[in-house]
Amino acid sequence: MTSAEKRIGFVGIIIEHREKVQEVNRILSLFGDMIRGRIGVPNQEDHTAVIGLIVEGTNERVGALTGKLGNIPGITVKSALSAKKERNENP
Repeated sequence: MTSAEKRIGFVGIIIEHREKVQEVNRILSLFGDMIRGRIGVPNQEDHTAVIGLIVEGTNERVGALTGKLGNIPGITVKSALSAKKERNENP
């Protein structure tokens, strides 16, 4: 198995400043081919938001997405991907 094999996982994004939503959405659109599902929950009281993504991509590509998002001030990002299969495992 190579590190370029696609894996399924999730990305959680906390937006502490709603004015950053447009920048987050711009980055998400660049990686739209690997986003399988998305839910967004805005909090009107304190102008924050949480976005949850289901993704399918290589470790490197998911890392590129989370890295770009994590470099935006006021954005917190956490992710997890499925474990790699052992070579002798069946699909």
